[in-house]
Amino acid sequence: VQLQASGGGLVQAGGSLRLSCVAAGSIFSINVMGWYRQAPGKQRELVAAITSGGSTDYADSVKGQFTISRDNAKNTVYLQMNNLKPEDTAVYYCNANIATMTSRSMYYWGKGTQVTVSS
Repeated sequence: VQLQASGGGLVQAGGSLRLSCVAAGSIFSINVMGWYRQAPGKQRELVAAITSGGSTDYADSVKGQFTISRDNAKNTVYLQMNNLKPEDTAVYYCNANIATMTSRSMYYWGKGTQVTVSS
C-alpha cells in the first residue's frame, strides 16, 4: 500500500491550498484517513481526520479554516485549507488505516508535502 500526497506549495497569507492523498495497492478497506503536520522543531500533530462514514475531527487550531473530505470510490482524502497563516507552514502528511487483501488493518503514512505560507 502506498499513500501519495500532493497539492502543497508556497502561498501568501490569506490564500488557499487543497491537498490530496491517494491510497493505492491491494486495498480491501480504508477506515479512518487523516492529515498530520510537522513544523520545524515541533512534533507531528493531527490536523484533521475523517472516518469511512464521513465523521470528522479537527485540531482546535484549524477549526473553521480547514475542511477534510474523502472520496471512497477513489480511495482519496482531501484537505481544503483556507485563510492560510504563516503558522500553518509545515510538512503535511497523509495517514490512513487500511486493510489489504492479505493483512488486517494497519496505519500507513505518505511521504509528506510541504506547505509554506509567506507573510
